[in-house]
Amino acid sequence: MNQQQLCPCGSNKIYEECCSLIHQDYKKAESAEQLMCARYAAFVVHDIDFIYNTFDPSTRRFQNKKDIESWARESKWLQLEVIKATTNTVDFKAHYLDSNMNVQIHHEKSNFKQVQNVWFYVDGKILS
Repeated sequence: MNQQQLCPCGSNKIYEECCSLIHQDYKKAESAEQLMCARYAAFVVHDIDFIYNTFDPSTRRFQNKKDIESWARESKWLQLEVIKATTNTVDFKAHYLDSNMNVQIHHEKSNFKQVQNVWFYVDGKILS
């Protein structure tokens, strides 16, 4: 992705001044919502290490980088829609085209936690 393009998170800021800063240092995320938006943008730009490293350390070992990368690369990410964000949760819809070019909506309520002022994704409940 060109650093001067609009950020895929939907902030209407350029990528270089938005999620790219968090992709360079995940400790810069200031809230669960900001981390979730950066994780979505990481799927768009295929920053698999960022996605993996922002899983909560207690659950990270259960994640498979190859599976994450496959989903990120096989999908064409269209839009992020944040439904509701609280301090530790984010309800969102990620609109994308699957490998068969069918429109899909990943609707999830994600749980986050802060450890020593650093936000991590813990888990999520798929809502549709």
